[in-house]
Amino acid sequence: MTEPVNWLSDAARAGRRLWTIPPVTSFVDALADGLLAETGHDPLRLAGVTVLVPTRRAGRALRDAFLRRSDGRPLLLPRLMPLQDIDEDEALLSGFGGDGGAPLDIAPAIAPLTRTLLLTRLILAQAKASGEHQSPQQAAKLAQELARFLDQVQTERLTFDSLHKLVPESLAKHWQVTLNFLQIVTENWPNILSEMGACDPADHRNQVFAAQAAAWQAAPPKGLIVAAGSTGSVPANRDLLAVIAGLPNGCIVLPGLDLALDEDSWNALGETHPQHVLKSLLTHLEAARDEVTVWPGENPEKTGEQRQRLISEIMRPADTSEQWRTLGGLTRAATEGLQRIEAPTPREEAAAIAVALRAAIDVDGQTAALVTPDRALARRVAAELERWDLDIDDSAGKPLAATPAGVFLRLTADMALYDCAPIPLLSALKHPMAAGGLEPGVFRNRVRQLELAVLRGPRPAEGVEGLRAAIAADDTHPKELDGWLAHLEKDMAPFAALMAEAAVPLRDLLTAHVQWAETLAASDELAGPLRLWAQDEGEAVARFVAELDDAATHLEPISPLAYPGLLDALMAGQVVRPRFGTHPRLSILGPLEARLLHPDILILGGLNEGTWPADADTDAWMSRPMRKAFGLPQPERKIGQSAHDIAQALGAPEVIMTRALKVDGTPTVASRWWRRLDQVVEAAGLNANDIPGRYTWLPWAASLTRPEKIAPCAAPDPKPPVKDRPRAMNVTDVEKWMRDPYEIYAKYVLKLRALNPIDADASLADYGIIVHDILQEFIAAYPKDMPADAEQVLLDMAETRFRRADVPPGVMAFWEPRFERIAAWVAEAEQDRRTRVQKPHTEVKGQTTLQGPAGDFILKARADRIDELNDGTLAILDYKTGTLPSKKDVQAGYSPQLPLEAMIAGSGGFKNVPAKPVSELTYWKLSGRGNGGESRDAADAVETACAEVIEGVQGLIDTFDNPDTAYTARPNPNKLLPYGETEHLARVKEWATADSDGDGG
Repeated sequence: MTEPVNWLSDAARAGRRLWTIPPVTSFVDALADGLLAETGHDPLRLAGVTVLVPTRRAGRALRDAFLRRSDGRPLLLPRLMPLQDIDEDEALLSGFGGDGGAPLDIAPAIAPLTRTLLLTRLILAQAKASGEHQSPQQAAKLAQELARFLDQVQTERLTFDSLHKLVPESLAKHWQVTLNFLQIVTENWPNILSEMGACDPADHRNQVFAAQAAAWQAAPPKGLIVAAGSTGSVPANRDLLAVIAGLPNGCIVLPGLDLALDEDSWNALGETHPQHVLKSLLTHLEAARDEVTVWPGENPEKTGEQRQRLISEIMRPADTSEQWRTLGGLTRAATEGLQRIEAPTPREEAAAIAVALRAAIDVDGQTAALVTPDRALARRVAAELERWDLDIDDSAGKPLAATPAGVFLRLTADMALYDCAPIPLLSALKHPMAAGGLEPGVFRNRVRQLELAVLRGPRPAEGVEGLRAAIAADDTHPKELDGWLAHLEKDMAPFAALMAEAAVPLRDLLTAHVQWAETLAASDELAGPLRLWAQDEGEAVARFVAELDDAATHLEPISPLAYPGLLDALMAGQVVRPRFGTHPRLSILGPLEARLLHPDILILGGLNEGTWPADADTDAWMSRPMRKAFGLPQPERKIGQSAHDIAQALGAPEVIMTRALKVDGTPTVASRWWRRLDQVVEAAGLNANDIPGRYTWLPWAASLTRPEKIAPCAAPDPKPPVKDRPRAMNVTDVEKWMRDPYEIYAKYVLKLRALNPIDADASLADYGIIVHDILQEFIAAYPKDMPADAEQVLLDMAETRFRRADVPPGVMAFWEPRFERIAAWVAEAEQDRRTRVQKPHTEVKGQTTLQGPAGDFILKARADRIDELNDGTLAILDYKTGTLPSKKDVQAGYSPQLPLEAMIAGSGGFKNVPAKPVSELTYWKLSGRGNGGESRDAADAVETACAEVIEGVQGLIDTFDNPDTAYTARPNPNKLLPYGETEHLARVKEWATADSDGDGG
């Protein structure tokens, strides 16, 4: 044990109570060294020291610094008291007192969710009184903004007494509306807090700090008190620092006060300068800058002095920047250890940062951290590190709404809100936590069966009963689904019943919702709560639910339709931070948290204007003149705080600065500090391009995903055995066989079928089916004589059929006028056609057999209509609601459907249709445009067209019965299918070119 130095105690007694640690020195390490030297490494004396640090993370970092210096030996630490708790948006100070809690005569701080719901109730009441409609979700978001405004006002220790004087006639009238709205705060809120015996968090902190200051003034502690790292940006904090500075054993250690800045620049400091807040603190302490001493034992080496000079010049006030013209004394040592990365996009930026972090831990004991205010960049970096199974400590935490339990709650609420509509239903049931009391694999299989049975295609009727009805209507659906759905319906019934009410207390909705979520989360082995609330993330969501349950009684009953949105709004801003399992030497930090930390490698990410520094926010409540008159600081003060964070970070031994040249496709502007670095380096006669790192991390990151060799992808060339090739085919597929054989391979050999979209709108194909059904019904009802009111009969049939198809109103509004024109055209065309028709046949099936090298080949068909004509021939009629094939394609065999149907009809292959010559091949185009319809012959010479098509089909059979013939994709680029479904399977875009496929592939 060494002798104590006592320089801090002696200096305090001599009136020297202000110290600073320069940015080029690790703040917590220097602080630990000084305190150990002061106490002579005496554990008892060290335990008698009280250290006030800005944040809990700074306290943990100081604790670790002490442990590093003790080489792991047991050590009694000083009493570490954090001044602030880090929140997602604002830094709010936590209460402390002589016993670690607030004095008894100070009202407790109101719980955040309770405050939000109380303010929400007030906002809804005011909206109702003014005749405006406002949803609980909107009111909750506005309440959160109002709570932040309350904190700002109380942090600055202002009152609302003069609020009514802030809107002179020169300002816009909407500001008066805003002030009227703020009467919620000025008139109602204080009374509510008084009734509850509580106070706002910022007010609570102010009172605690004032009480602590009074207690220390009345009875100064015997031990040394050190306030380290605080800038005094909060008035209550400044007052406490002033008291500490006046204590016999009190001292203040400022972070990065620039003692070398020339006096002109010091006098010209504005709010955006990093030293401005420290200058304001010194003014409050009634101290001059020359009264501040460098922390004992700190004597930066030449390299550190150069970096410190560089930081000072980068942050030089604009009013004195002309001194850059005569800037001298900076050497390359100033930029030694400084690197920069300019990435094309945030994706490449995140990958390069991840590679740098990964490389850092290859050095034993080396630490590294990413510091950024850009949460999207932080999440990207964390995701990139997962490729090496590295779980990084992200100080901002994970949004509660993005945790598995949080997502599950939101999805189950939406499932009930939308009454089991397909997408919300599948989103909830496919969540990994959903098991419904079954083994999870069995449950997921049930969900897949349900999806394929009734959820793909047009939407079934509402609710679980609609799903069960759809399953019962089709014998092909698995019957076990009905029992499974009945069980699901029973479990969900209490929550669903509440969601159907007009207004329900929030607590009742929350209770029923959580019970339903827990029931759905249960598996065959674990109860729902054990699965849903497991691990840190589940515990955080459980705490949120418990807090919301306590606060829910403060809100009037709400419409259940608003419940999911309100739940989302209340979850917003809530985060969960993992306690264990993250890498011990890697971290992602916010700028405030990183202010006092010096990892071996510090990466400053997202250095673009608008990100770092962030744009000055527009106040939702007050204009700039109003804020100034009211006493609130201007938004630019945050830029000064960001500048101080940058200045502190640039002092780290190894610094990597990064930015993206484009974000979301939009070019970015480099951060002002990035550009100032260029200007200072250039003014000093150095070359900014010599700063290393530009061409190192980006190529390394790119190499992670770059293949060793890029070889062109060949078009698919499948040659299945002849025994596996189709021996029967629908005539509608022959066109695919000719134009794109790969379609036939996928359908008949691989047995693949394209799935219908989930919750699909009624499409043009559905419209065609309905039109076919109506015309079939009409012909079946009137096979000989036409009714006198044929058009009205068709319209009546259409109304019934559309209703049966459950066509959405919006789609119906588009289709109905079209069918009215179709009905008029068909009635007229049918009247004329019946004079030549002896007997019509609709939707008739038929087939014929052809011979190939491998044996029989069956062609099947289902004709829309075949008419027996008075002249003893047959006419084949095909209804088309889309584009008609050209005569050229029909005669060339590229659209062979009707000629092949003619071949089958001529051989007597259609059931109940006699074998007769075919004299007509006709298309009816029933688009509903113009006159409603159009009749067109498919071919000029029916017999010739049929002969050519039959010859072509026979050639196809002979060719594909050869085992060496491949089912190639797109053999003729000029004759592509307009509706191909296998382009992704054939990976066309990987091998096709503009020359080969006609569309650029």
